Amino acid sequence: MATTENTAENTTGATAPTAGLIALPQTAARVLIAVGAIGTIASTFMSWTYTADFPGDLTYYGSPAGLQVLDLVAGALALLFALTHYGIRGLRWLNPTAATAPVVLATASAFAISWFSAIAIAVDLKGLVALDPGAYVAAVASLIALLGALALPKPGDTFKDYVTKPEHLPTATALPAWGERLVITGATAVALIVFTYGIGVDPDASETFIGYLLLVVLGVWALQAAGLFDRFAQLNAQHKGFATSMAFLAAAIFPFVENDEHNANLGVNILVVATVALGLNIVVGLTGLLDLGYVAFLGVGAYAAALVSGSEFSRFSGVQFPFWAAMLTGMAASLVFGVLIGAPTLRLRGDYLAIVTLGFGEIFRITVNNLDGSSGPNLTNGPNGISMIPDLNIFGFNFGNAHEIGSLTLGRFANYFLLMLIITGIVVIVFNRAADSRIGRSWIAIREDETAATAMGINGFRVKLIAFALGASLAGLAGTVSAHVGYSVNPAPYQFAGSVPPNSAFLLAAVVLGGMGTVNGPILGATLLYLLPEKLGFLKEYQLFAFGLALVILMRFRPEGIIANRRRQLEFHETDETIDIPEQGLPDSTVGVTKAGA
Repeated sequence: MATTENTAENTTGATAPTAGLIALPQTAARVLIAVGAIGTIASTFMSWTYTADFPGDLTYYGSPAGLQVLDLVAGALALLFALTHYGIRGLRWLNPTAATAPVVLATASAFAISWFSAIAIAVDLKGLVALDPGAYVAAVASLIALLGALALPKPGDTFKDYVTKPEHLPTATALPAWGERLVITGATAVALIVFTYGIGVDPDASETFIGYLLLVVLGVWALQAAGLFDRFAQLNAQHKGFATSMAFLAAAIFPFVENDEHNANLGVNILVVATVALGLNIVVGLTGLLDLGYVAFLGVGAYAAALVSGSEFSRFSGVQFPFWAAMLTGMAASLVFGVLIGAPTLRLRGDYLAIVTLGFGEIFRITVNNLDGSSGPNLTNGPNGISMIPDLNIFGFNFGNAHEIGSLTLGRFANYFLLMLIITGIVVIVFNRAADSRIGRSWIAIREDETAATAMGINGFRVKLIAFALGASLAGLAGTVSAHVGYSVNPAPYQFAGSVPPNSAFLLAAVVLGGMGTVNGPILGATLLYLLPEKLGFLKEYQLFAFGLALVILMRFRPEGIIANRRRQLEFHETDETIDIPEQGLPDSTVGVTKAGA
């Protein structure tokens, strides 16, 4: 009996691998993956259709374009992960435990893009006759690669086995400090390229953007399954200042590499919404207060700045504050409203607080809509709003004019993008400092258990009021810039829900989707929620349905958000075991990952 039991383990003591979904020898499976990936890459240099009517013009040989470029990247990623199962030196870092999941996901991305492209061409151009040989090669090759990946045996070693039996662990060479910084720089550059490509896709080329989404979702999932994001997070933690600097440098480079005013306008709006979402994150993510009328504070800041910025439609048309004064005015107005609304309501909890804040948001919109001189005092010009807000002029730099920098031209929206980037940086610093301070720890204590926190001596009302006021002032800061970017302010956007951002539901979804309590989460959430409707215009009236469906799926499979706060991740996955990795063996970056994540 002992002999029989021992045969279930290999010579190193690890459990034998279990069979894959398809019965094939492991050597044959690896060959199929490599051949399929190479075939997929080769197909992108062939013609996929005979006509240039399909977005991207896929009619050329030797010149990948549109969906072909995306399939080329997916095929290359699948080939790289396939080679990690051959034990090739230099690729061990990509998949240190030789896991099967990254290979399956990488080949699935190539398969999804290839087959989606073939189906889209056939549907758009009315038949399979529109497909050229390259499309057939891509479909068959990607299918072969996926079948090979599904035939790979699942390793019998669990992640816990690798921990308890260090002799199984792959060796990893530690990088010097300059090498780690080089990795951070390279990863930041790749992120910039990915974002720039996505935002640069023509809104009329929805097929290309869907292919881009397939590649990003499945590709990122493959990298996550291989543990690369955990290791990169560890590098970021070790070089936090350098990583943050590189992220803002990459964002500052964006207007130069994507020199298009429409896309620069998208970038400005994303930063405005992301900044407001960061302010809401203080209220919702750190303090645990459900605010359903938060967009009103953005409106207060925008209207306050519009009234004192020299617009001829302003009630104070003869007044024109410099930008710093208008900015402080918008922040102060939002701060005052935050205190006035928070003081009588923050003694409420849960659903009652949510209802009150929802009512405040609607009261603000209705009030500014009626301050037109007939229904009420003439202050906001009613439904018409305050228009013709002049462009900012800071130290002689007019943000409304194009400026030449070498051979590049920075247009109006690129100027505002750089200004908004500076403001976003300030808000990120404020958020980090506040979260790491004594008051930040009080916010988290209130969020976890207000009764217990109060019993420990924390003044719950004062702490919540500070969070409410700080979040409101940050929203007012973003509102001062948004008023100048859009030339005007009106009551229409400042509602609870709507198909056009910003609105309170949109801002709350950005925080929840991206990850509550984190810095990067709301920024990522705002980017996705602003970019997807812009690029997927064919959804039209179904945008809200698709948006709701995506949130349901996310809440089912990743309730902590895309970028998870470690504390919240443990709360949502209480049954998972947290594994402490010993110093030898696996890279230190895997320390603290959960068993499920492994």
